[in-house]
Amino acid sequence: MRLVMTLLVRDEEDVVEANLDFHLAQGVDFVIVTDNGSEDATPELLRRYVERGEVEVIHEPQDDYSQARWVTRMARRAAVEHGADWVINADADEFWWPASGTLATALEDVADEYGSVVAWRTNFTARWDDDGPFYERMTVREVVSTNPLGDRLPPKLCHRAHAEVEVAQGNHGVSAPGLGRALDDGRIEILHFPMRSYRQFENKIVKGGAAYRRNRELPQNVGRTWRKLYERWAAGGLPSYYAGLVPDGAELRRGLTQGELAVDTRLRDFLHTRSPRAADPRGS
Repeated sequence: MRLVMTLLVRDEEDVVEANLDFHLAQGVDFVIVTDNGSEDATPELLRRYVERGEVEVIHEPQDDYSQARWVTRMARRAAVEHGADWVINADADEFWWPASGTLATALEDVADEYGSVVAWRTNFTARWDDDGPFYERMTVREVVSTNPLGDRLPPKLCHRAHAEVEVAQGNHGVSAPGLGRALDDGRIEILHFPMRSYRQFENKIVKGGAAYRRNRELPQNVGRTWRKLYERWAAGGLPSYYAGLVPDGAELRRGLTQGELAVDTRLRDFLHTRSPRAADPRGS
C-alpha cells in the first residue's frame, strides 16, 4: 500500500519540518508540496527533503488562493505519477493522527466499499508568543472545536487515489467516478495548530485574505472565515480578536475542569522520540 500526502504551503517555516517528519514516520511514502510564494525559510527547509527523495515541490506563483485547483493537481499527480493507493490532502498545521498503528496501517484495511475516510479536527489553544517550537508550547487542545464564526470545525477527508479526483476548496470534500462512500469511524483524527503565534496568524490572514479578494472564480461564501478576519485586520481589530482567543491561567483551569479542554502531549512526545530536530531544539 503506497500512501502519498499533498501539502499546500506558504510561509510555514515554524511548522513544515515537524509536519514532514511526523507524517513520513507515520507511513507516508512520499509528499507532493505546492509552495505558493513563500517568503520565509520554507523553500530552503523543503530542499532538504527533496534532496533525500522524500518530497517534490511545485512552485505556484499565482496569488489568488485557488486551493481546490492546486490540491486537485497534486492529488491527481499522486495517483498517476507516484502510484498512490491512498492520498492525504493536508495543511501544514495539521497532524493526521491514527487511533492505532500508523496512518499506513489505518488505511490499508479499509473495506473496499469506502473510497474516503473522515478525519475530524480539534484545535490546540492559541498562543501569543513564538518563543520556542510550537509543539513544546502548545499542549492543550479543545475537546470539540469551532471555527471563528461559531460553527463546528468541519472534518477533512483522505481518499483512495484516482486520476480524475476533484478536491473541494478547503480539502473538506472529494469526488471521483466510483469513489464510494466515506468512512467515519474515528480511525484518524487531526491535531490542528492554526494559531501558533500572533505573528504567524497575522501573516496568514493578511496574505490569505488578500488572495481570496483577488479570486474572481470563488463565491463569497467560500473562505468566509479568512475574508471576515481580513476585514477585521484592515479595520485594526485583529490583535484584540487574537488576544481574546489566548486563554489565561484561570480560563485554562476552568476549561480543563469542565472538560472543554484537554492536555495533549502526543505530538510533542512523538517528535521527541522520532525527530532529531525536536529532540535537540538547537537543530541538527
